[in-house]
Amino acid sequence: MLIAALAAFAASAARGDYAVLRSGLRLHITGYETAGDRVRLTVDGGQIEVPADSILSVEREEMFTAKPAEPPPTGPFGNLIRAAAEKHGVDEKLIEHVIAVESNFNPRATSRKQALGLMQLLPRTAVRFSVADVFDPAQNIDAGTRYLKELFNRYNGNLPLTLAAYNAGPEMVERYRGVPPFPETQKYVRRITTRLAQEKSASGKQCGKGLNLLPVPCPLVPGF
Repeated sequence: MLIAALAAFAASAARGDYAVLRSGLRLHITGYETAGDRVRLTVDGGQIEVPADSILSVEREEMFTAKPAEPPPTGPFGNLIRAAAEKHGVDEKLIEHVIAVESNFNPRATSRKQALGLMQLLPRTAVRFSVADVFDPAQNIDAGTRYLKELFNRYNGNLPLTLAAYNAGPEMVERYRGVPPFPETQKYVRRITTRLAQEKSASGKQCGKGLNLLPVPCPLVPGF
């Protein structure tokens, strides 16, 4: 069956295809030849020989579009923000704006409520996410991003509720069944969602408005 699949792609292999191995590796090939239970693949720089049963399939090159390279992170703690965003599946711009509003990128920030560090983690939140040093930027950003993702899941991707819970606590969101009527929290939610909506509008997507007619940017977590 595998040899038949290889034969079916013989003509296109001269142009360039991908051999998909059971290990998960994809090899770009320009040709192949079979010898019993072995297959010799022609790749850039030479040839390699592999067992025939190690090849799952051969896929045409035009099936794949190269993913555009991400621009390098910018701004304070850009690399840490991107790492947390990719690890937890949260838009890095959301993390960046939360940090900007919470601490103005001051890793030693401490609020009157004892919220600490870049993402202003409360001590109980830091403990829950096993943060050893709340003033360490990498640990603080990672834990704060995990908490944002947790709140996204809790509120089914509703960004205003997520931000309101991050600012005022989930218990306040539950009590008021929405964004609490606290000026600080409402300003916090409006400030971040407005900034995100303005940035996302450049993509041309219509993302509408959410609770209390606050602007909602396009989905920031995969699946929402």
